[in-house]
Amino acid sequence: MLLPIDAGDDAATLTEPSLSLMEEQILASWVVNASTWTRAVRRGEILSRVRVTNGAIVEAIADCAPATLLDLGCGEGWLSHHCARQGIAVLGTDAVAELTTIAADTAPDGARFRTLSHQQIGAGVLKERFDVVVANFSLLGDGSLDELFAALPALLAPNGSVLVQTLHPMLICPDHPYEDGWREGSWAGFSPAFRTPAPWFFRTLESWVRLFRHHGLVVRELREPIDPLSGQPASVIFRATI
Repeated sequence: MLLPIDAGDDAATLTEPSLSLMEEQILASWVVNASTWTRAVRRGEILSRVRVTNGAIVEAIADCAPATLLDLGCGEGWLSHHCARQGIAVLGTDAVAELTTIAADTAPDGARFRTLSHQQIGAGVLKERFDVVVANFSLLGDGSLDELFAALPALLAPNGSVLVQTLHPMLICPDHPYEDGWREGSWAGFSPAFRTPAPWFFRTLESWVRLFRHHGLVVRELREPIDPLSGQPASVIFRATI
């Protein structure tokens, strides 16, 4: 599951009926939009990714020099594919089978894929350890993240790192209070072929750091990739270790 990088300014705070319902809506949206998303990514239609954020996460991974990598919420597989071509042994996971099937169909040697939710990973179904665990715009929920983060220390090899790239909290939803809460999704700026935008859970910078710390992870580095057109951060990247 991947967070639409340009879907922020039209977002609105939602009344929260149920965490489980919200996360079901996220999954349902990505099932519906799997093929449309894949076309948009592979045709370079999401300009902020092309200009800034793809390169930023690739650079952050390269700086860790991993031999093994877990790509959480791998989507259609572009990042897993790229890393495998660099000689990294990659496991990509996503809760949406439509996306992992697409990723596996075109995978280079060294990349493999499994359909697993964050909750399943949190329950300990993965027994491997990785030099890098990366989540690139793929952490959309609330309760599921607590379950996932609880499992991350056990997934890291010695001296391993967790990398999370997400929308910059200081810039997204500027017309709403700067506080944690569910937001209504939007496909504004995307192809009209996209349907049923997914809700997502907004976190402040402080809340992100607290989430890492609560689960035994220490944020060692924070990067703010700058969009050359706007002069503003296009995202934020956290690097954490045990």
